[in-house]
Amino acid sequence: MPGRKTVSILGCGWYGFSLGRVLVEKGVIVKGSTTSVNRLQQLTDAGIRPYLVNFTPDDATYDAQFFDCDILWICFPPKVGAGNGEDYLNKIQRVINKIKSYSIKQVVFISSTGVYGDINGEVNELNEPKPDSASGKVLLEAESRLRQQTEFQTTIIRFAGLIGPGREPGRFLAGKKEIPNGNAPVNLIHLSDCIGISCAIIDKQAFGTIYNACSPSHPGRADFYSKAAANLGLEPPEFIMEQKNWKIVSGIYADTILHYQYQVNDLMGWLD
Repeated sequence: MPGRKTVSILGCGWYGFSLGRVLVEKGVIVKGSTTSVNRLQQLTDAGIRPYLVNFTPDDATYDAQFFDCDILWICFPPKVGAGNGEDYLNKIQRVINKIKSYSIKQVVFISSTGVYGDINGEVNELNEPKPDSASGKVLLEAESRLRQQTEFQTTIIRFAGLIGPGREPGRFLAGKKEIPNGNAPVNLIHLSDCIGISCAIIDKQAFGTIYNACSPSHPGRADFYSKAAANLGLEPPEFIMEQKNWKIVSGIYADTILHYQYQVNDLMGWLD
């Protein structure tokens, strides 16, 4: 990776923690945040410098050293409930204020391909997002708030559905009945490719772009999840074999800018 960077990861969950460990192995100085005292030692053991950071209105906690970095990675998802995402957007605004205060110049925001909604066709980064879910609408608004800032440059990574260690797809729908859209294509990405694309952005200094991150393989839901459940010895799901409310997510810029080759590019083959 060019130069010796300091990356602060705001939200060391399933993806953020894994990314931090890989960056440490590459010689990057990594600072990781958690809202739980109990997770500080886990970050330390992985070589990640641990910080308690919490942006809730009644318990704002942060250490100024966390924001002393070259790149801030924002990867905590919205929890959309009765507040319609306002709590999440307020947190994003508070993060924006800290970014400005500490003069961070590069920000990477983890979003979702859910911002596109189901258009019954293919979407890529050139399509205008039209989210049809509460979480998609909140994420798109968060993207907009970050990208309209001029004091720093924002990179957006829109992940498809996340799979990998600890998120085995065979468990997602096992045993469920009359699941709609059995013929609809899946849009998924393995953790190894989440990290691979993230590292490629740093390697190539390819900031300031929106990247769709989704496996180029799109098997039908029934075929994929039935096989995934069978692999784990779980009761297979039962689908209604129809194709309603679907999309196929493709990505232009992971190919043309990052020249990224997916490690899991055949989802049915991966199940084998």
